[in-house]
Amino acid sequence: MVFKFLRAGGKAGPALTAPAGVDLAAGRRAFIQSVGLGMAGSALVGSAGFSPAAAQTVTDTDILNFALNLEYLEAEFYLRGATGRGLSDSEVTGTGALGAVTGGRQVNFATAAIRNYAVEIASEERIHVQFLRSALGSARVARPAINLTSSFTAAAQAAGLISSGQTFDAFADETSFLLAAYIFEDVGVSAYLGAAPLLTSKSVLAAAGGILSAEAYHAGTIRTVLYSRGLFDQALKISDARDSLDGSTDLDQGIGTSTIANISLTNPSNGQAYARTTSQVLNIVYLNTSTQPGGFFPSGLNGTIR
Repeated sequence: MVFKFLRAGGKAGPALTAPAGVDLAAGRRAFIQSVGLGMAGSALVGSAGFSPAAAQTVTDTDILNFALNLEYLEAEFYLRGATGRGLSDSEVTGTGALGAVTGGRQVNFATAAIRNYAVEIASEERIHVQFLRSALGSARVARPAINLTSSFTAAAQAAGLISSGQTFDAFADETSFLLAAYIFEDVGVSAYLGAAPLLTSKSVLAAAGGILSAEAYHAGTIRTVLYSRGLFDQALKISDARDSLDGSTDLDQGIGTSTIANISLTNPSNGQAYARTTSQVLNIVYLNTSTQPGGFFPSGLNGTIR
């Protein structure tokens, strides 16, 4: 069944319970245990998440294609939720195996402002895809297979948002859509920031910085709306889930409490956003700590960094 986070009228829904056997007090480690991974986090070697030798051969093209894979995911998610249609056939071709998108449909938004936010973000994510594809030319990768159904259920169950046997439909209502967006929205910001030092071209770096800024606006919008709805506990559980996959370093935060807002996900020591290596990003979108295909990309990413 679909788990509803709010009752009609915007009142808080039933208390969220963790899957059987998951101790939420254990924090991020519980996420790994709950999905049956039970393994130590993979070593993150080199800035690109490769062995040191391989990391030295990563090109700007490799990095832009890595970003393109992530933009495919975001564009398909937002476009389907906002309009009921994904990217066109002409926007997904390239090198590597072209994959289908599983799931996704137009959300029946109850709030005009949230619908407008979704439409705007969807449009900008499509433009990001188009820009990167144009910049890469014939070197651009095809859209890999993307899963927008069981991936969200697995993430929500592991985070303790729903119990074992329940399903999480990201497109069931606007609140579910917002929480689903929060699962990976902050990841895009940290991914671009982590890739920035690897870029050699100043013009490419400037373009990446522009996209990073747009992604930060998107993340801030999602965090703000979630905060306005009082979804503090749900956001914190999702944050802990992400942190469980990106290693022992604490790179994530919730949206705050009823008395203290935390809209900007920044390092309190310097006020700057956090950066993630490609391995850390892959662990989150693959929903495992072994950097193996799965989760939102069941067949893996296309390109060198995968």
